[in-house]
Amino acid sequence: MQICCLTIAPAFLAATIYLTLSRIVITFGPENSRIKPLSYPRIFIPCDILSLVLQALGGGMASAASHSNKNPETGNYIMLAGLAFQVFTLLVFMLLCTDFAIRTVIRTNRMGESALDLIHATLRHSMEFRIFLIALTISTICIFIRSVFRVVELGEGWDGALIKNQTLFIVLEGAMVVIAVLVLNAFHPGLCFREGYVKKAKVEGHSGGRRFWQRKRREEVIEKGSQIQDDA
Repeated sequence: MQICCLTIAPAFLAATIYLTLSRIVITFGPENSRIKPLSYPRIFIPCDILSLVLQALGGGMASAASHSNKNPETGNYIMLAGLAFQVFTLLVFMLLCTDFAIRTVIRTNRMGESALDLIHATLRHSMEFRIFLIALTISTICIFIRSVFRVVELGEGWDGALIKNQTLFIVLEGAMVVIAVLVLNAFHPGLCFREGYVKKAKVEGHSGGRRFWQRKRREEVIEKGSQIQDDA
């Protein structure tokens, strides 16, 4: 159970990272991305769920086999496949993030601010949002390093050298997850995105108010016109 929980826990954090990227793409402008903002969570979260199911299933089978004094290799291979798929998913995700960043920089240098979303300009220039981008990058890299370590570790089997090395386990497993969790809690997306969404809500509120009074004015003009016709 301990091995199973240690293995699947970071998958939940990875899912939040996938979801956050769609918000970042909207903030900078969907035109800078190769795929639509909502495509990121729709593609990567199901992949994360699949890797999570494989890891949990394999870990449960390996644990049950070990307690029954049976060969746990089948469960190990399934768990290893889930971890390898998670590493592959994270790698593709990081490549798309890098591509999005490069495309954004190139289009900004060529087109200026018009290449970016104008509604979220205040959010993009806020210090909280910029630090959040750094925190998200650190968290993603830490989860990737941890996942690669687990693949190599389990690839050697339960009697391998890595699984018995406590120093490497603490540094490449425990420390990576702790850093990934702490930076995203210190710079939580709910706090770092708040300024932009509050600003957007105010803009939409003002626009709605203007539309209401414009409609009210048109109704008054039509009513006065009807009265003039009746008097005539």
